[in-house]
Amino acid sequence: MTLAALVRGRITVLDAIGYWIAQLVGGLLAMALARWVIAPTAVHTLTLPGHALAAAFIAELLFTFALCYVVLNVATSKDHPNNSFYGLAIGFTVAAGAVAVGPISGGAFNPAVVFGGAAMGMFAGSTLWVYLVAQMAAAVAAGLAFRILNPGDK
Repeated sequence: MTLAALVRGRITVLDAIGYWIAQLVGGLLAMALARWVIAPTAVHTLTLPGHALAAAFIAELLFTFALCYVVLNVATSKDHPNNSFYGLAIGFTVAAGAVAVGPISGGAFNPAVVFGGAAMGMFAGSTLWVYLVAQMAAAVAAGLAFRILNPGDK
């Protein structure tokens, strides 16, 4: 989401760096809390052999794009300055993605989630690039799509 907001022109590079640091720290703290609550033996690593790797890439690409585009439209658009629906729109987008592609990719849709999950053993280290490339490409595409479709919203 931060990369999409940066490409959209809503935040500065310096703000983006601060957000990225905070998100990665938050993801790792969440992992530490989850490890304290969940027994390590209950965690199963999601492996993505062959065709499953491509399926996970496409799933993460599509739903990360959808999530970023929804966030840009409901939380950063000047057309909705005092809306009360952005939480529902974002929440239902995440829920739809989790239900639709959770079994395929794990439904991360965010690099901080991927790093936290990898530190916990949920995502195999050899597959992290799939998530990161798909999510970054989707965020850039969402930011560009917003700019193209909303040229007057700076």
